[in-house]
Amino acid sequence: MFIGEYQHSIDIKKRLAVPSKFRNELGNKVVVTRGLDKCLFIYPMKIWEELAKKLGSLPVGESGTRSFIRLMLAGATDVEIDKQGRILIPDYLKKYAGLKKNITVAGLYNRLEIWDEKKWGDYKSKTEKSADEIAEQLGKLGVY
Repeated sequence: MFIGEYQHSIDIKKRLAVPSKFRNELGNKVVVTRGLDKCLFIYPMKIWEELAKKLGSLPVGESGTRSFIRLMLAGATDVEIDKQGRILIPDYLKKYAGLKKNITVAGLYNRLEIWDEKKWGDYKSKTEKSADEIAEQLGKLGVY
């Protein structure tokens, strides 16, 4: 399980060090794809295969469904984790998420999210202000 948030940086060769806490669970190869809210998602291969299978079985008759499938699947790339625990972030994904040098890696149960540090701070501040309303909505769903 992935939890917590960690500050890292992208080096001049576009590599990002994965927090050491997560490396064993991720394995040697991961999938990086476009995420929601202009971040990147990193999935362990096993979780990615399950998600891709679900996405691939969705009906493509609705434009919104097609768009989401394209966002996730066409935007994905598999990457190796090197011996120092780094992954290479392709330019198109770096651009999509607006990643600069300082990065936040957030653990979210079955995936990691990669955020530009400033965007993460802005997102977190906004969300923290709405925490009570969000909890109330989750309560109505029986989650919280």
